Amino acid sequence: MAEGLIFSLMKIEHSKLIDSLRKAYSAEKAASYAYIGHAGSLRDGDEKLSVKQIEDDEWEHRANVLKIMDQYDIPVSRWYEIKFAIIGRVIGMSCYFIGRFMPYFFAGKLESGNVCEYFVMMKYFESLEIRDHHEMLFEMGIKEKEHEVYFLSLIKDAKWLPVFEKVFSWGVSKSMNDLDLDHQIQVEEALSYCNKQKTEQAGE
Repeated sequence: MAEGLIFSLMKIEHSKLIDSLRKAYSAEKAASYAYIGHAGSLRDGDEKLSVKQIEDDEWEHRANVLKIMDQYDIPVSRWYEIKFAIIGRVIGMSCYFIGRFMPYFFAGKLESGNVCEYFVMMKYFESLEIRDHHEMLFEMGIKEKEHEVYFLSLIKDAKWLPVFEKVFSWGVSKSMNDLDLDHQIQVEEALSYCNKQKTEQAGE
């Protein structure tokens, strides 16, 4: 009886948060698969190692998200797992054929969007007065921002960047989040970021 009571208390009622966690868990696998292909397509040894490290970061993020899901008995989505595994594999294979610029550009744009994914999750948990995961989600969001900055640093002088930035709304002067790593961001102030993204995800 007591065990059943404890189990029920670990459930959360927040459809957007639950879907965000399930999607993030599977999307991290897609990113990891993509980076396997990305690293394999590179010739520069240092760049290979850097992309491999980013792949490792994404696997770690996936494991972290699963820990949170398990705590609230949130099942993994089989549909998301299949969907994102295919997407990741296709992107990884394409890196061998589309040159050096585009894999870095789209990886940077992807990581730029992932930043607010984790910060918005923090806001969702905060709305439930659950703060146990703030630090982990914060660290993952910051790591995604570091990935974005790294990828941009490798293509910021590329001749195609101004065109792609205009078309895809990401580049030197445009980002999908409002974080600035030059400013020392603390966990306590993290909830003030990504307000636009939270509104868009909520469909408001």
